[in-house]
Amino acid sequence: MEGDEKHYMDYTGTGNSLNVRSPHSLQLLMDSLRYWVTEMHVDGFRFDLASTLAREFYDVDKLSTFFELIQQDPVVSQVKLIAEPWDVGPGGYQVGNFPPQWTEWNGKYRDTVRDFWRGEPSTLGEFASRLTGSADLYEHSGRRPVASINFVTAHDGFTLADLVSYNEKHNEANGEGNNDGESHNRSWNCGVEGPTEDPKVLGLRARQQRNFIASMLLSQGVPMLLHGDELGRTQRGNNNGYCQDSELTWINWDSVDQPLVEFTAAVSALRAKHPTFRRSRFFDGRPVLRGEGERLPDIVWLDVDGTTMTPSDWDSGFGRSVGVFLNGDGIRGRDNQGRRITDVNFLLYFNAHDDEVGFKVPSDEYAPAWDIIIDTAGGGADTEPVQAEAVLGVGAKSLVVLRAHSVPDTDPDHSVAASLAALSQTATTETASLTSPATPSPSTRKLQVVPEATPEPKKHHASEPKADPENKPGAAPKKPRKPRAHKNGGS
Repeated sequence: MEGDEKHYMDYTGTGNSLNVRSPHSLQLLMDSLRYWVTEMHVDGFRFDLASTLAREFYDVDKLSTFFELIQQDPVVSQVKLIAEPWDVGPGGYQVGNFPPQWTEWNGKYRDTVRDFWRGEPSTLGEFASRLTGSADLYEHSGRRPVASINFVTAHDGFTLADLVSYNEKHNEANGEGNNDGESHNRSWNCGVEGPTEDPKVLGLRARQQRNFIASMLLSQGVPMLLHGDELGRTQRGNNNGYCQDSELTWINWDSVDQPLVEFTAAVSALRAKHPTFRRSRFFDGRPVLRGEGERLPDIVWLDVDGTTMTPSDWDSGFGRSVGVFLNGDGIRGRDNQGRRITDVNFLLYFNAHDDEVGFKVPSDEYAPAWDIIIDTAGGGADTEPVQAEAVLGVGAKSLVVLRAHSVPDTDPDHSVAASLAALSQTATTETASLTSPATPSPSTRKLQVVPEATPEPKKHHASEPKADPENKPGAAPKKPRKPRAHKNGGS
């Protein structure tokens, strides 16, 4: 510290704050980073409490020497640079303020999505901003949606299962009298603190987990899923497991939530298949030429009555439901061969209310009919296509995704549904995984599941993204699956 050399400034809360004013500290940093890239062949770095590295003269300075060195270094500047854009010092919260080369853990995304799904008021407008890539945070610096690392949970804090099961932290096992760890978690226990056998509470918790996972995977930006969240991993309410190497933080492979695993895999495959969920540029809301002079914007936000949202709708403190239309012809990007990327149209409906909400589907200008692809409440299974201007009931605390209806063709089925079915060697289809409740209720009625229709071939194939070699789908069946699969489950 200036004038008090026997004491050190601690901006991390754990010690080890580097003095980045010292040229030797900077040399150590850069030499280490270059070594890891050139010798260890890492793809990039995630900087914990990265604001600390920008504190030359107490305040965080995005023009600091460290950032300048990163920018001009021919090796380090070429790898992925991910910042945790805060520290514990004054003014340390710097989400959206890092230089253009950097991507950031979007803490505002985490907080907003948590608040929206637990029903907090006045979150609708910000939820829409986070869902579409947080242009308000990153566009001004010339960055694109990939600058936003979207997450709901991380290694610090509650797991996803605990986020929907506990209102308060339970860190007694850490030996600090439950004084460690964050106390304001924006969590909701769905009516009971901790473990319960109540089927209604368990069903709501399972639905909330699906809501969080689907919201994150279908948001613009880069999704970050905490290890074990797709398995239903719990730390029994401990939100500061850094000091635990025990059953508290280990994965219990005997209690894996298999339906949640299948749901996560299916939504992830949906994201990978459709470029509309992975846009390289922010939405602009301007009309897009669709043919025959008809124009629709690349994105349209919809009220429950099927009309476009107005400023007063966004400003209402009680709004907890919203729809959004994603125009597949409005993707401003090209593939590796320079061809324009297009996709089918999608409708997404979000309902954070405690009751079902009826959404009026927009006119046939958007699409004559829609197929339900995701329903986190499980009510969309075995339904006929939803016609334009019909009223669609969206269950309490649930999310529904619809795709513009298309007639199945007679070619081999290469859809996400067929790929998942081939991989799992079962009759499970994409729609089954996406719409079947993860927690059975006392009801034993069967839900019939209709596979997602394979869209008709387009004249231009630029819309089809290249397959990821690391996630190559399994062999599709030789003929389309026409029989319906049956699966037991509750609502």
